[in-house]
Amino acid sequence: MSTHQGPDVTGGATEAGDNDIQKVIECLRGVSSWREAAAWLQARGIEDIECITPDLAGVARGKMMPTNKFTSNTALSLPSSIFRQTISGDYPEEVGDFRYDPNDGDLKLLPDLSTLCVVPWESDPTAQIICDIVDTARENVRYTPRNVLKRVVGEYAKDGFKPVVAPEIEFYLVAQNVDPDYPLEPPKGRSGRSILGGQGYSISGINEFDDLVDDIYHFSEAQGLEIDTLIHESGPAQLEINLRHGDPLELADQVFLFKRTIREAAMKHGIYATFMAKPMEGLPGSAMHIHQSVVRSDTGENIFTDADGRASQLFFHYIGGMQRYVPRALVTMAPYVNSYRRLAPDMACPLNNKWGYDNRTTAFRVPASEPQARRVENRLPSSDANPYLALAASLAAGLLGIRNAVEPEEPTQESVNEGAIELPRSLLDAVSLFEEEQDFREILGREFITNYCGVKRGEFETFMQVISPWEREFLLLNV
Repeated sequence: MSTHQGPDVTGGATEAGDNDIQKVIECLRGVSSWREAAAWLQARGIEDIECITPDLAGVARGKMMPTNKFTSNTALSLPSSIFRQTISGDYPEEVGDFRYDPNDGDLKLLPDLSTLCVVPWESDPTAQIICDIVDTARENVRYTPRNVLKRVVGEYAKDGFKPVVAPEIEFYLVAQNVDPDYPLEPPKGRSGRSILGGQGYSISGINEFDDLVDDIYHFSEAQGLEIDTLIHESGPAQLEINLRHGDPLELADQVFLFKRTIREAAMKHGIYATFMAKPMEGLPGSAMHIHQSVVRSDTGENIFTDADGRASQLFFHYIGGMQRYVPRALVTMAPYVNSYRRLAPDMACPLNNKWGYDNRTTAFRVPASEPQARRVENRLPSSDANPYLALAASLAAGLLGIRNAVEPEEPTQESVNEGAIELPRSLLDAVSLFEEEQDFREILGREFITNYCGVKRGEFETFMQVISPWEREFLLLNV
């Protein structure tokens, strides 16, 4: 069974139609029909196309094929086991409700034409397109990341709402390291010296890697991806990219592609870019802060603000939902053992479940803004999170707060990043909290929760097989 129909590129086009095609050809990103796709690919001399989709980790999976095969009536399939695989490539044991398809049957790749763009780092003319995952009956496969986010956005639509998000992604540049037993180190910049920490918002810190930053901008522009701002963060060679606010699915797609883009740009310059939450000891971790607001589907009005410009009751219920549900969904925002090393004292990361106005020590910060731009920033997700799943869970928490009229605590003006830690302290604790929350089963999907938690338990068991340097140093001759 084919998942898509090839374009109808036969004659009969009007002059107006030809003009429309010309506009499509000039567009850097996305088309609306297979006829437009064929013209877009032909105009750029595209030889190959990557049909990709994010797996549970946010890693690009898929197939590459010649352009003429892509635009013909060709079926694209992946085995279902791809979405039950751990980050180390293992397949967890069946435990509890976690089960494999006994036949490991095919899932179908359904290209989203609005995501078509070039792959600017390839030497041969190459394009890429993000695909949804459907079954043989063309129904969405509920446990795949893009479909989970679509499901949550659909829940908002049922209530007459549309969520708006703006992610901020932090990452480190590190010297190439082919031996995982050796700690990572900052790379040398154009000065020939390794950049030091304490360079928050330093322009000279960014200038150390001018050529690489230029490539990031050039690669992004070629793909039709828009960077709002780029800054140097407080860690050595730690950068942050801010994206403009917009539709959650579009922004998740952008983060997905940005991660590929940044890694490729860094590799071109002989260094690595890493989105590990905590790549180096004693240094700040990397976050993916998510700014969130909600507008009415019919009018576009921000539901967080009343007619008089004051914060609405829906705004407070949304924050109440964040406080109640985000800690229970933390495993989607801190998905690995390493993620919980970032969530540690004295590391400029919130360890609490508090909220406040323009208070960066809280988990949920309300930035200073005009009433129509009122929003809340979730500061808990780390940059290693799958953007589709982190966005889905964060948005689900807020919507559940509205639906259940959850009242928030009082906002705090104090520094609250000291004292008791109010979040899960380990991956397994976070998995258990996620599974136990009944309200997630409808909005995120039981199939997804079962599958995701099974994979996370498998990853933890793999990690537990590794003996760390700390154990050899302090236990070898002392116990």
